Amino acid sequence: MGMHQYLQGLNNLETLNRAPGLFKYQEHSVAAHSFKVAEIAQTINWQVLYERALNHDYTERFIGDIKTPVKYATHELRTMLANVESSLTANFIKNEIPDFLQERYQRRLSEGKDETLEGQLLAVADKIDLLYESFGEIEKGNPENAFLEIFAESLKTIMQYQNLACARYFIQEILPDLLSEDFADRGKLTQLVRQTLAE
Repeated sequence: MGMHQYLQGLNNLETLNRAPGLFKYQEHSVAAHSFKVAEIAQTINWQVLYERALNHDYTERFIGDIKTPVKYATHELRTMLANVESSLTANFIKNEIPDFLQERYQRRLSEGKDETLEGQLLAVADKIDLLYESFGEIEKGNPENAFLEIFAESLKTIMQYQNLACARYFIQEILPDLLSEDFADRGKLTQLVRQTLAE
């Protein structure tokens, strides 16, 4: 179907009634229904999501990539590191980014993982990628236990977002496929996943 037919089809939806043949006190067109569904559904701001995803670790250029267990060892340490990142980022924006772009970059380089839908999606995507990074090492037989710990911690974080369809889909559909792969420590990883999911 070409774009002309698609656009013309949108006009046709205005004349298609829902539940034809049934008595209704109020008629509803398919186009009106589509609009209402879009209004009711949670809206994702894709620009915000992409900006956050692309830039969420940019500030690590200032303090480096601190290991997750260290970064989150205590609330006080996490707060101090976040303050240092925030201060260095603000200084960078003020001194390096042109004035007319500073507001945009303050938004882009701020902490992206928050309670918004975009922030939650970012948190899940970030941990899925980290899980796959650790899986790549486990699959190749890396003897470092740290990769098993990273895998488990990533999975625990993903499990915290089971209110999101993408997190549930990952746990129910993708994770079993991952565990069905043929690799040396498959039994050990499968047991770790079962323990983590049971917690």
